[in-house]
Amino acid sequence: MPPRRRGSSGYRGVRTRPNGRYSAEIRSGDVRLGLGMFRTAHEAARAYDAAAWRLERPPSQMNFRDVHTREQAQAVAPPPRLITDQDRADHIRLQRRLLVAEEDERAMAEWRRRHPEDVANERAYWAERTARRRTERADRRRRKALAISQCDIVEAGGRSIFMSDDERWEDIWIDTSDSTSEDEDSE
Repeated sequence: MPPRRRGSSGYRGVRTRPNGRYSAEIRSGDVRLGLGMFRTAHEAARAYDAAAWRLERPPSQMNFRDVHTREQAQAVAPPPRLITDQDRADHIRLQRRLLVAEEDERAMAEWRRRHPEDVANERAYWAERTARRRTERADRRRRKALAISQCDIVEAGGRSIFMSDDERWEDIWIDTSDSTSEDEDSE
């Protein structure tokens, strides 16, 4: 009988899951024994080998040839993960959040389908708001450029509309300072 093919992970008894983790399992007769989920394919393969040693499989059915006894296989296999009550509670909480998010997405899709005029109004609102904010930023930049040019006139010995001891100078500097970034334009 030809040897069994190895999965996409490259190891016997190891499968890649959609979440990026690896599951290990071994068959004992007609029963498939799940060995758990692991972060790496290597850890899952080590767990498979430890179970194969316990089931007294021949070395040709092992993933690694560097282990020669059951004790060595147990020593290199990752310890099984204990599932605690806290883990179960976290899992239930995450499942509820996922269900709420899915229901919210479904409700929003239904709302968009039933009320296209509201969707259009919302898009128009955000487009108008973005345009208004861009205009305000451009105005602040223009006023700041004017204030800076007035500073340059004073430094060059010319006259300015503000004197350095004028309180209005600090006010205009604060009003025209642009503390916004270009990323905010995309709101």
